[in-house]
Amino acid sequence: MSNLSRLLKESWTLVEEQQDKLASHFYARMFLNNPQLRDLFPVQMDVQRSRLLGAIVTAVQTVDDPDRLDEYLRALGRDHRKFHVQPEHYDVVGDALMEALRTFGGDQWTLEFDQAWRDAYALIAAKMMEGADADADNPPYWHAEVLYHERRSRDIAVLTCRPMQPLEYRAGQYISVETRYQPRLWRAYSVANAPRKDGSLDFHVRAVGAGWVSSALVRRVQPGDMIRLGSPMGRMTLDRRSTRDIVCVAGGTGLAPIKALIEEMTRANRTRWVHVFFGARDRDDLYDLACLNRLAARYPWLSVVAATSADPDFPGEHGNISDVVSRYGPWRDHDFFVSGSAQMVRATMRTLAEMQVPAIRIKYDSFGDS
Repeated sequence: MSNLSRLLKESWTLVEEQQDKLASHFYARMFLNNPQLRDLFPVQMDVQRSRLLGAIVTAVQTVDDPDRLDEYLRALGRDHRKFHVQPEHYDVVGDALMEALRTFGGDQWTLEFDQAWRDAYALIAAKMMEGADADADNPPYWHAEVLYHERRSRDIAVLTCRPMQPLEYRAGQYISVETRYQPRLWRAYSVANAPRKDGSLDFHVRAVGAGWVSSALVRRVQPGDMIRLGSPMGRMTLDRRSTRDIVCVAGGTGLAPIKALIEEMTRANRTRWVHVFFGARDRDDLYDLACLNRLAARYPWLSVVAATSADPDFPGEHGNISDVVSRYGPWRDHDFFVSGSAQMVRATMRTLAEMQVPAIRIKYDSFGDS
């Protein structure tokens, strides 16, 4: 661990238990210093409150992995173009961040800690601005028309949209979405298909409790509506150089990027076996199982195992999907893709660690609507 990384992580422990208060102070100071910045953020700040600060902390804690940090920050800079972020805004954010850290770090906050965070934030800002500048040929966001909207269960919908301008992405990546019902409120969703000639994109969305965007996408959006899409992000893409067989673990609508990866494999795969484990609470939430089974019947290299955790009469596997995966295998020589809720991803990562699957062979993206 580098000295910079040590100082950042050590200093974060001083404020970690006060993250909510720190975030509130951070935004209050930022909007006080530059009131116009408030217009870049949604009216509802309850969920947004932790997002910008969370992105900064994530970046800071990745300083010992320069390649990953560079990729993450450049992508973050491209994505933040949708907020109309200007170079001068980075100074305002940095000043507010430092003041919040000093306030909640208290007497234990040292000059060394202060300088470490200043250096780290300067790196973050520079890389994000480089990413934004490199993406100048693309729009800050894409307008897209909703073509189809289908309710698949009590709270899950599958919708298809087509951007008005070409939007390039890779199977497995995710894109942030905004609707007219909640302006300036963006949520990330994985694209559920590999790139198509007509440019259309599928999204699988579950309406969650306080999910302003997810509820709108499931219950209010209709064909003909316009939505806005941010820049593609995410590293859960196929390594085309690998010859290892693949295991995909999906929980609920976490199936979306897995389905995109399968679709990409149908276009070129001849040698790699693909095992898909699809889990949900009950059969109603296995909303796309019929399509998966049709794909498995068509492509001999694809197998599908479905499981429910709270549906004892389901004619398949039972239990949490991470436990179901452990009953099969061994998997030490496979590439893994994991997608679902944060809780499901954590449980699966623990299971794979116990099964001695090398972490370098596991890909997942951490994001969500809640």
